[in-house]
Amino acid sequence: MPIYKSITVSPAISAHVWKVTEAEGLLAEGIELSDHCQNRLDGMKSEAHRRAFLSIRHLLAIEGYVDKDLYYDPFGKPHLKDGSHISITHSHNFTGIIVSRLDEVGIDIEMQRNKILRIANKFTPLEEYRTLANTEAVIRKLTIVWGAKESLYKIYAQKGLSFLRHIDVADFAFDDFRTTAKIEYQGKTSNYDVEFLEFEGFTCVFAKGQK
Repeated sequence: MPIYKSITVSPAISAHVWKVTEAEGLLAEGIELSDHCQNRLDGMKSEAHRRAFLSIRHLLAIEGYVDKDLYYDPFGKPHLKDGSHISITHSHNFTGIIVSRLDEVGIDIEMQRNKILRIANKFTPLEEYRTLANTEAVIRKLTIVWGAKESLYKIYAQKGLSFLRHIDVADFAFDDFRTTAKIEYQGKTSNYDVEFLEFEGFTCVFAKGQK
C-alpha cells in the first residue's frame, strides 16, 4: 500500500499523496464502486488513468470514506455527502486528495517540466522571475505558482475565472514552503493560505480559504 505521504495541515485538514505502482487488479481489490463510477472506470482507455482512479478510492478510505460518499456538481467539483470539503489531483504516477471538515480546500500535483516556460505568460507576469539564479529555479517557482492557481481555481469553481487576470500569488522563497494568494473576481476579493512541497521532480500545492 504505497501511501507516499500524509500531511496534517491543521486539526481539521488532512492531505494524502499516493504513488501509483501497483497493478490495476491489486488496486481494485476491496474497492466497491457506484454504478456511475464503475461506468466511468470501464470507459477509461488508459490503464494509467484507471489505476489512478482506483488509487484515489484508497486515499478516500484513509479518511474513512467510500466511493459512494463522493459526488460531483455540474461544474465538476467534487463534494462529500457529509458536508466535508474535498479536492482531488492526479499527475502521472502520483495522486492526491485533501479533506477539510471546515474550510474550502484545493490541491494540485504537477510534474516540473520545461514546458511551463512556454506557457508561463498565460498565467503569471514573467518579469517577477528575472532575479532567479537559473532555469531550474524558474521552472520550480513557476510550477509552484501554477499549482497554487490551480488549487484556488478548484476551490472557486466558477466559469470565466482567469489565472492571469483574477488570481494573484504573493512572492515567496522556496524555503518558506508557504505563501498567500487572492482572487479578485466580479467585484469580490477572497484570500487564501497556500502551502507547497516538492518530491521526485513533482510539486504538490494545497490551499485553504482565510477566515
